[in-house]
Amino acid sequence: MFLFPPMTPEIPIEQFEIFATGIDHPECIAFDRHGDLWAGGEAGQIYRITPDGKAKLVTSMGGFCAGLAFSPQEELFVCNPAHGIVKVSQNAEWSVFASHVGEQKIICANYGLFDSAGNYYVTDSGNWKKSNGYLLRFRAGDTDGEILAGPIGYTNGLALSADEKSLFMVESNTDRVMRFEIKPDGAVSAPEVYGENCGRFPDGLTLDAEGNLYVSCYASDEIWRISPAREKTLFAWDRWAIHLGSPTNMAFGGPDFDELYFANLARTTITRVKTTRKGQPLANQKVKTKLRARPTPL
Repeated sequence: MFLFPPMTPEIPIEQFEIFATGIDHPECIAFDRHGDLWAGGEAGQIYRITPDGKAKLVTSMGGFCAGLAFSPQEELFVCNPAHGIVKVSQNAEWSVFASHVGEQKIICANYGLFDSAGNYYVTDSGNWKKSNGYLLRFRAGDTDGEILAGPIGYTNGLALSADEKSLFMVESNTDRVMRFEIKPDGAVSAPEVYGENCGRFPDGLTLDAEGNLYVSCYASDEIWRISPAREKTLFAWDRWAIHLGSPTNMAFGGPDFDELYFANLARTTITRVKTTRKGQPLANQKVKTKLRARPTPL
């Protein structure tokens, strides 16, 4: 029997539109400071997509490209389970940034993000249902890394609060979102449950400027929103899985920073919808610099 969501979505799926197509089953997306959207493909591709939706293949590294993140210096880091964590240079060359944390091999690098100081938080999902996932951190300028939490369930998407005191993390195998407190000395608290029953197989997270947390659900083709008061509402759902086809990750963008973009792993599209809220800028988007011309190779 087909199970419908328990409430009416905040935004009807008819308001969604296809922004870009021809992307090889994108897992993750990230905006650079120029306003271009970057995406990964299932065969290790990295794409750059201009604001008019035109995609260009930048490089290909093999494996599978999961999470993408730009550092405050606009360096692109990619989670690729076949390699670990990969760094893509401005001339489109790639190199392995880290395959281990200390002596421990990274099993499944999944998603990473930067804080304003350049510290890189990343999830190692481990193996499905083996409860060997970890939350990792690479401090700015350090390639050794450290284990912050684990072993725990299948760790996945991350989001960092505007004050950088709360780190949110998806635990996909339990349909939960966890929260870590980041203390002034950089230590993190034990995880607490921030949201439960977040669709089926929650995957990605993002925050808006009001502190609402959005959760994309790979197996139920829906997006949930958790308010700062921890009230959960259904933001969007696609019963046909066309505009939300196994949505994995999200990013705010657009001229007014109030458009939400979605990577659809089950399809070859990136879709978007106009929202009533502005997004929370990520680390690279907070840096106020004069935009320079892009290097020719990209």
